[in-house]
Amino acid sequence: MRSEPIAARTPEREAFYQHISGGNLAPLWERLHALVTAEPVSPVQPAIWHYREVRPHLMRAGELISAEEATRRVLILENPGLKGQTSITHSLFAGLQLILPGEVAPAHRHTQSALRFIIEGEGAYTAVDGERTTMHPGDFVITPSWTWHDHGNPSSAPMVWLDGLDIPIVRLLDASFAEPGDRAMQAVTRPEGDNEARFANNLLPVDWRPAVKTSPVFNYPYSRSRASLEVMSRNGEPDPCHGHKLRYVNPATGDFAMPTIAAFIQLLPAGFATRPYRSTAATVFVAVEGEGQTRIGDQLFEWQAHDIFVVPSWAPVSHQAAREAVLFSYSDRPVQEKLGLWREQRGNA
Repeated sequence: MRSEPIAARTPEREAFYQHISGGNLAPLWERLHALVTAEPVSPVQPAIWHYREVRPHLMRAGELISAEEATRRVLILENPGLKGQTSITHSLFAGLQLILPGEVAPAHRHTQSALRFIIEGEGAYTAVDGERTTMHPGDFVITPSWTWHDHGNPSSAPMVWLDGLDIPIVRLLDASFAEPGDRAMQAVTRPEGDNEARFANNLLPVDWRPAVKTSPVFNYPYSRSRASLEVMSRNGEPDPCHGHKLRYVNPATGDFAMPTIAAFIQLLPAGFATRPYRSTAATVFVAVEGEGQTRIGDQLFEWQAHDIFVVPSWAPVSHQAAREAVLFSYSDRPVQEKLGLWREQRGNA
């Protein structure tokens, strides 16, 4: 694509620019080419975090600070192109959270929406507005904006999950609010499974109307997601760019499960290689099962179960599975779609 022309610089113009800067003014024509680019230009870099390397640091953090003292014991996955910005892409946060046996991460609420994707352990819970859900590896759990939530681990082993939040989006809009709970664990007002019975079986309470844009289902169990992928793989050919891929949805609307974050699960058959694909939605991937490699631009990343990697906006990406593999991913696609900004390109340019 062609770019806007760049105005020539002259001593007189330089003097003028310096003069008006004291009045908090600047010439757009000097900056337009960097602001309105022919294609997406991002400092976000492709990167991978190998779980086998990160896990010892996470366990060491468990020795140094309690979940209660930290509020949330999380190691941030910070993009190497965004040092100091506490984000994995321009719009998304990612971090690995550890809850040790017997610990509770105290109740609080905030305007930022959060997802949890369970990496390791079984039996810990997340409580959302008075109902607990027990978490298992591969589960996709949602904490909607401004809902009370706490986490606890009554099991005998450490529990680790990936936290994905829209913190940078909320920060961009200066719309952050947060409030601590008045006790570590919120009162349980509904039995576990109540949410699933009401909303997760292709049924809705007869007069229920959604009050928010987030899905009323807050745990999407991996057992169900994996079963759906298995049926897809038996009954149809894989998509050339995605393999067998599903998106998590809000059953009340059919829209994405979260208003600011899209989440997906995909199966790559053994030996399958996807064609190059790119979109404007920078995407965080988690290898759930199997092993393989992903090419992002001109970089090649080898991954196995529990590894996490990030694909920048408009970067060509292709996956190849050494054996059958499952990838979870999340992106800011809902925001881009609602603003009419999202684009994709399938296959080679």
